[in-house]
Amino acid sequence: MITFLASVGAIFLAFLAATGRLFLFAARAILAGLTPPYYPRLVLREIVNIGYFSLPVVGLTALFTGMVLALQSYSGFSRFNAESAIATVVVLSMTRELGPVIAGLMVAGRVGAAMAAEIGTMRVTDQIDALATLSTDPLRYLVLPRLVAGLLTLPALVLVADVIGVFGGYLVSTYKLGFEPVAYLTHTRQFLETMDVVDGLIKAAVFGFIVALMGCYHGYNSRGGAEGVGQSTTYAVVSASILILVFDYLLTAALFD
Repeated sequence: MITFLASVGAIFLAFLAATGRLFLFAARAILAGLTPPYYPRLVLREIVNIGYFSLPVVGLTALFTGMVLALQSYSGFSRFNAESAIATVVVLSMTRELGPVIAGLMVAGRVGAAMAAEIGTMRVTDQIDALATLSTDPLRYLVLPRLVAGLLTLPALVLVADVIGVFGGYLVSTYKLGFEPVAYLTHTRQFLETMDVVDGLIKAAVFGFIVALMGCYHGYNSRGGAEGVGQSTTYAVVSASILILVFDYLLTAALFD
């Protein structure tokens, strides 16, 4: 029993230590942005990498999510003669929940792994040490632009995903389920409020920061050559995905209470 409790305590202490290192890493990167120099070109480059190149996968995922959501809602609501609520369920589900989460997970898989691989390769090949030798702060040059880009870009991606997802539900509802297009759009506008979209965008900003932070953190702390870089990419995607789901619950409890 004592051995078991000791192992549990060791795991808990290791978790606390890793959490502390992550918070210190994020704090150092944010504090680095309080003073010049700044690198706006790097921020714009990361915005393009995160936003533009992630748009196809996020758009396709949102489209089919909206279509499936309409089909599943119809199969459930038809049992209670509540088919008219499908438009409301689709638009609220996409804007408040599915849009931010799906976009965050897709970006974590595509962008988080790429950030970890790029920065991890720079770490194991001593390029980060070379930046420090040239009096360039690696956190300011490598990490901060990615954090800012993730914070700004994912809400824009989620806004596009919301529109595409609602459009997917509209296509299925009108062309397959036989809904009247005008009535469907009327129900969509009638029950959607501005704060539903705003709260979803707040979630998206937090998720974008998490994806960029985990990609940069695991890449920055890579060790052990090519094997270490591969592990850092895996850790970046897994940890970002888990944190997105955890913070999704926390933000939902806070915003929609």
